[in-house]
Amino acid sequence: MSDIISVAGVIATDPRHVVTSEGLRITSFRLASQQRRYDRAQARWIDAETNWFSVTAFRQLAENSQASLAKGDRVLVRGRLRIRDWTKGERTGITVEIEAEGLGHDLAWGRSEFRRSVRAAAEAPAEAGPDEAAVGADPDPEAAELEPPVAVPF
Repeated sequence: MSDIISVAGVIATDPRHVVTSEGLRITSFRLASQQRRYDRAQARWIDAETNWFSVTAFRQLAENSQASLAKGDRVLVRGRLRIRDWTKGERTGITVEIEAEGLGHDLAWGRSEFRRSVRAAAEAPAEAGPDEAAVGADPDPEAAELEPPVAVPF
């Protein structure tokens, strides 16, 4: 069983995007989550410890993350927490990983623009007919993969 965790932090490394030989898209990066607390004795905010996480996203989330995120961005991550012991030669350690289910910019620190991904015809459900598979698919695979922003009335 794995625990679900939500973490706010700063992307500390350039996101790395790979596609496996089986076609699985993976994006990963290191996330630094630093807490701040108010020190009454000094009458100011001070930085507390920093927690470090390895964040991994798969499939469409990986692709969207690769196109949207960069080192230094403040983000919110929600996903499965995994804590693993490792040994390499005489060295041992613990890796804290988050398998991301959701990722996005932390809007407390800035603005972001959302653009919906267009699903390619090849990824359309198998049970869909030829007309249904093409709905929303970009006819030119080399064309932009994102739709223009959609205005939402409030």
